[in-house]
Amino acid sequence: MSDNKDAARGASADTGLGVPPFRPAPAKDAPLMARAPYTGAPAGAGAAAAAQPGARPAARPAQRDPADRRTLVVGRGISVQGTVQDAERLVVEGTVEASMIHATEVSIAHGGMFKGEIEVEDAEIAGTMNGTLTARGNLVVRGSGRMLGTARCRRLQVEDGGQISGQMEMLGEEPAGIIALPTPEAG
Repeated sequence: MSDNKDAARGASADTGLGVPPFRPAPAKDAPLMARAPYTGAPAGAGAAAAAQPGARPAARPAQRDPADRRTLVVGRGISVQGTVQDAERLVVEGTVEASMIHATEVSIAHGGMFKGEIEVEDAEIAGTMNGTLTARGNLVVRGSGRMLGTARCRRLQVEDGGQISGQMEMLGEEPAGIIALPTPEAG
């Protein structure tokens, strides 16, 4: 009995080595992990598929779950200056000042401030954007949102109370550089 007591005491004692304490495996009725562990063969595959070395499970779909996206959140009271790279989604609750950001999506929350230039697929502004914004898809300016400077987008939605001050450019459906010219009639 004293061995069990010593083991329990040793597991909870801090040894000062920076090693986390031992945690026993979860009970059988604990919730499963988000993804099933690798079993070696795809579900429903026969013994022949499992016997092949290097056999892989079916590929994931191309669409990624929003939770899997590379997201940068600049929280309230935080100020960031510089360059942002490889972020698919940028959420601005504090202040961001950047010369150029490329991302898939930007969301400027109420009270958030972005100064600079940004190019995205879709943008939602509930705070303040001061600079140049290019949204190749949708630009939504919420009722508390303010767009100051130059905004370019394909589709625009401005809620009651939303403000746009500066220059507004609507992107056409055709790629830039392709211009349909009238052809002269043969006579």
